[in-house]
Amino acid sequence: MEDSLARLLRGVYESGEAHDLKTTDRRRRMLNITPDTGLFLSILVRATGARRVLEIGTSNGYSTIWIAEALRQRGGKVVSVEVSPEKEELASKNIGASGLSNLVDLHQGDARSFLRTLSLHSFDLVFMDAERTEYLDYWGEVDRALKPGGVLVVDNAVEPKPEELVDFFARVNESGRYLGQVLHVGKGEFLAVKLETT
Repeated sequence: MEDSLARLLRGVYESGEAHDLKTTDRRRRMLNITPDTGLFLSILVRATGARRVLEIGTSNGYSTIWIAEALRQRGGKVVSVEVSPEKEELASKNIGASGLSNLVDLHQGDARSFLRTLSLHSFDLVFMDAERTEYLDYWGEVDRALKPGGVLVVDNAVEPKPEELVDFFARVNESGRYLGQVLHVGKGEFLAVKLETT
């Protein structure tokens, strides 16, 4: 990674952390992934050869930049949806500063409505980092959009409130279409591959 991009990422992360210390309103907080989770996503995108990535929950664009940078060499696109207009505007600014805007499609709005517009098997990797209590509502469309052999990654699998994800993880595992495991990276990442037989 170029030094200038590493500095930008560090600045975006630190700005998000400072912002979160000043507000108790969860929906206004940035709640960025940890830097080691960013590196994990970068490695995963490269290792799987993913070219089409869906991100649910853009926040200030920190994780989006990590993913886009990993896509830069092979081409591809990260499609990211964010419900907050303020966060989407900030993400657009940060992604523009990264020089990776051509690899990112930002969408502002409700994830449920957006997910319904996606084509069958249109993504190689899906990263979920939004309101955890809404994931069960997203699941049917996420499953439809992820191609067989594709990878699902869910942030905050270990903390702060893993109980909010118990039913969602059970739904994924009980579908018989996924092989998944919680990894102790950052605040916990649930990693699952969609089986080719689906």
